[in-house]
Amino acid sequence: MPRRRARSGNRSRRKSQPPAEQHLCRISALGRHGDGIAEVDSRRVFVPFALPGELVAADVRGDRGALVDIMEAAPERAEPPCPHFGACGGCALQHLNETAYRAWKQGLVETALRIRGLDTPVDDLIDAHGLGRRRATLHARWLGGDLQIGFMRARSHDVLALERCIVLAPAFNGIAALAKRLALPFSGAARQLDLKFTDTDTGIDAEISGAPELTYDHRVELAAVADADDLARLSVDGEQLAERRRPALHMGGVSVSPPSDGFLQATAAGEAALGELVTSYIPESGPVVDLFCGVGPFALRFAATHPVRAVDSDAVALEALDHAVRFATGISPVTVEKRDLFRSPID
Repeated sequence: MPRRRARSGNRSRRKSQPPAEQHLCRISALGRHGDGIAEVDSRRVFVPFALPGELVAADVRGDRGALVDIMEAAPERAEPPCPHFGACGGCALQHLNETAYRAWKQGLVETALRIRGLDTPVDDLIDAHGLGRRRATLHARWLGGDLQIGFMRARSHDVLALERCIVLAPAFNGIAALAKRLALPFSGAARQLDLKFTDTDTGIDAEISGAPELTYDHRVELAAVADADDLARLSVDGEQLAERRRPALHMGGVSVSPPSDGFLQATAAGEAALGELVTSYIPESGPVVDLFCGVGPFALRFAATHPVRAVDSDAVALEALDHAVRFATGISPVTVEKRDLFRSPID
């Protein structure tokens, strides 16, 4: 099963590093981002795509190692299902078999709890891949007049051109071609764009970020793409250019129109699994407070049987939730409250 890489923040400047030196490394563990960990000259070195127990040759620079060759492979090593694995910056552990992956993931949670002094059993991993990821951000870059569309390469700001991604929902088949059609109107006026897509129940919601000032021609061309590709909604840097249908996701039986740049669980199956687990632990009666409620994936499930106080600091998400509640039927009252819970926590 494809696994996504945990993202770190962008680093515009890197400290100068000494030249790389090749070492034979025995991998002792997997780090929390999926990199193999070895000890080289009494320091920890992180080697992507290496597994515990393996003896590998790696070009080491500072605390990072680039895998050169696998001298002794671990029995847990698997054949990655994606031909772009290793070059693409999206997935980190397609080379690890399912059993070992589940154990590693469970261990991350156990370690986090133990560090905080919490001794509690952790159940086995729930596979929540479902139909695939319902959100994707592709990048458009112009190099020498050529337009490249794809994901970022591993540990790089360069674009890896690709036609499809196997971890995405079926609605995103052909998403690279759609991204290209949306980027082409900006040829000659932009050097790079980010294109975010959300698969909703009423169609694809598309958001373009980093665009130059929109001209009349830009608007006409983009509206034509939205129409031809039957997009639910198209926005550019927060400005809505076209809406054929209101983007909608069903949460607890209530239809919500999420902001194009708001937070959502990566997969619909993941959201449903979390919702079912949390709902199973709330009392049978009485009010419920949903902290950091977002657009309401928990609040709207609770509201089927409980009055809910939904609290968050994100005004746009709260507006979407409030709109959904006002048009919903058959649910308990839901009150929406904008509040900075870090500065003003609830007693």
